[in-house]
Amino acid sequence: MNDVTEDWGAMNARYLSAYLEWLRLKMVRQALSYASGSDAADMTRNETETEKAAEVIAALEQSRPGPALAILKRRFLLSDFEQHILFLCAAMELDTRIPSLCSKAQDDLNKPFPTFALAMSLFGDAAWDALSAQRPLRYWRLIEVSRTHGQPLIGSLIKGDERIIDFIRGLNYLDERIAKLSSPFDVTGNDAALPASQKEIADRIGHNLNQSESRPSGIVQLTGADPVSKQLVAQHVALGRKFELINLPLESLSQQSMELEELARLWQRESHLLSIAGFIDISKAELFSKGDGHHHTNNFPLQRFLSLSQRVFFVATQEVRAELLPGSFVMDIKKPTPEEQKIAWDDQLGATANGSAALLAGQFNFNVSTITEITAKIRKDHSPDDDLHKLLWQHCVEQSSVELDLLVQKLELKSSWDDIVLPEIPRQQLIQIANQVRMRSCVYDTWGFRKKMNRGLGINALFVGESGTGKTMAAEVLANELKLQLYRIDLSGVISKYIGETEKNLKRVFDAAENGGAILFFDEADALFGKRTDVKDSHDRYANIEVNYLLQRMESFSGLAILATNKKSAIDDAFMRRFRVIIQFPFPGMQERKAIVEKMFPAEVPIAYLDYDRLASLNLTGGSYYNIAINAAFKAAENGSAITMPILLSAAKAELQKIERPVKEADFIWHE
Repeated sequence: MNDVTEDWGAMNARYLSAYLEWLRLKMVRQALSYASGSDAADMTRNETETEKAAEVIAALEQSRPGPALAILKRRFLLSDFEQHILFLCAAMELDTRIPSLCSKAQDDLNKPFPTFALAMSLFGDAAWDALSAQRPLRYWRLIEVSRTHGQPLIGSLIKGDERIIDFIRGLNYLDERIAKLSSPFDVTGNDAALPASQKEIADRIGHNLNQSESRPSGIVQLTGADPVSKQLVAQHVALGRKFELINLPLESLSQQSMELEELARLWQRESHLLSIAGFIDISKAELFSKGDGHHHTNNFPLQRFLSLSQRVFFVATQEVRAELLPGSFVMDIKKPTPEEQKIAWDDQLGATANGSAALLAGQFNFNVSTITEITAKIRKDHSPDDDLHKLLWQHCVEQSSVELDLLVQKLELKSSWDDIVLPEIPRQQLIQIANQVRMRSCVYDTWGFRKKMNRGLGINALFVGESGTGKTMAAEVLANELKLQLYRIDLSGVISKYIGETEKNLKRVFDAAENGGAILFFDEADALFGKRTDVKDSHDRYANIEVNYLLQRMESFSGLAILATNKKSAIDDAFMRRFRVIIQFPFPGMQERKAIVEKMFPAEVPIAYLDYDRLASLNLTGGSYYNIAINAAFKAAENGSAITMPILLSAAKAELQKIERPVKEADFIWHE
């Protein structure tokens, strides 16, 4: 066995040797009974030696924990007769003389194998119920019955299960059939990898399991968005209770009822032989379930398997699944606190931290394992001349954006403060947002606001203005300033006609963005964040539910989310309180328009004399001026010339006609 001493192994070997001697003597005696003219002296000697072997067996069985076969007997509640049957089957693998003795003891050369009939003739305490499928030998699959068509059960070949025979030998390893189904964890847990907040939760789970020690089962539901943290907590609990934690993928649970029952029976049996607990993660199945408004998380097989197994299982979920796991103990597993993340960064960076730990912990939300991986990679790849903080920041941004890249559109950042033209008030408001993002760690953690606030730790901003007034450019400027990624939420990708699917899609986006390396940008936000209406039918009710979900999720989101709209009145009033900043992007005045037209051409563009005052007098937004510039550039390229005022005025006239604004022909005539 895995955890026994060498002395136990020697004792178990003596026990098996004595048991084999006792069994051989029994079989020889049975064979002698078939022979004519048996010597009475031989029978007497056989009986004496059999009794001696039985005394050795009995003495060794009194030791603790006792031989492996005696342990099996106690754990599976075997009778003496059932123990003898099991050993008869095991003896076939332990002694090469047993097959021939089986033939002789059954007086049948065609039966060099054990049968129930042989057992009933060999052992004096025979009982017919040992043959039942409900008795331990067959119920727990300790033995296998090979029964051909028409052959009676009592005369069929019986064979010991390989896993059980190994256990009897003293080898106690996880059954190969379960080992093949299991998969490695993403991270290996130990006490050092678990911060105090998660360790406290793990201890509470362990205490709860200890309270239910009288029953051999317990389902612990671990909710939350971070799979690694859930794994680490489960591993810590298992370590404390001396469990071996087995990771069973959800897809390993067969849809076939018989196969599922076989696996559950096998798992139950294994838990009698080893201290094991199961870990099943259904989070991905929840997130990527088919979009028809129903959960497709292999529910029936999972429920069936857990109810049949009746053992300790950790089930990792995104949210509480009361309908799936009734009676389970639920714990919400969060990532380490910002202070714990700062400590982890400090531990990893050591003397090279130089203030980076607080900045990284204030912006990004990683578990300790991810922090360790990032710092190890940076140490491996960077040279002493590199800017360590810059490398760390870039790597954190990339690491935190991996999942978002699969869900929403990442915008390429090309705009900076030099590119955007705004009046002073909205410009200062943008600077205020950037500063609040930078100073979150100081205000929330150093100054203690986090202890007083459960929600509203993120920063939500509303950009209001006509199309083309710079809302998207402002979001780019913020992302560039903060060195973060900017993701535009495509409403067609999140809004679903199926009930509950819109909320699920949004949850995936918000959860992925919680790592902190991204800014979420909801363009045309009034389509998603619109006013709730009076409920007249089911569509109204579910539309209101979507808005209610958004209200809650926006408030609990810890990052920066920007909503842009040209219809502020269409936004539900309840969102207004939740916006940290509301920025009005006004239609540009003459001064702003002139600044816009002066910046609208790259330095490489060939330009003739341009009358910027005349261009600025057209009363257009920055977006319209961009269209004029790009169309004029294509026309100049086609002509093989520089961009001239006639070309620009022609492009401007076309833009005004496009947006259905009045055009006076005289305004677009250019005189040199």
